[in-house]
Amino acid sequence: MAIDPQFTENRAQVDTHKGHDVWGPVEEPEKLGVHGTHVAVDFDICLADGACLEDCPVDVFEWVETPDHPESERKADPANETQCIDCMLCVDVCPVDAIDVDAGRA
Repeated sequence: MAIDPQFTENRAQVDTHKGHDVWGPVEEPEKLGVHGTHVAVDFDICLADGACLEDCPVDVFEWVETPDHPESERKADPANETQCIDCMLCVDVCPVDAIDVDAGRA
């Protein structure tokens, strides 16, 4: 199941992390929510293959450790989402459609 592109309407902002919003629910370690707004990563489905980190031309993503998460123990965190140039490479290369980019949500 892909990230919900309407997550800002269907979820509540519950926290911030490294300067970006976190959209719930968050119930660690199993549920980690969606991280970011302009560049959003659904941590619950991210499997940490690293394609987005490798392909992003402006280094939006950084690894963050997520111990005991059932999908993967690290996630691609949009820690630098303000640098995003909306090229959509991360969206195109994500094998599980865990990333959504929308400049209108900035």
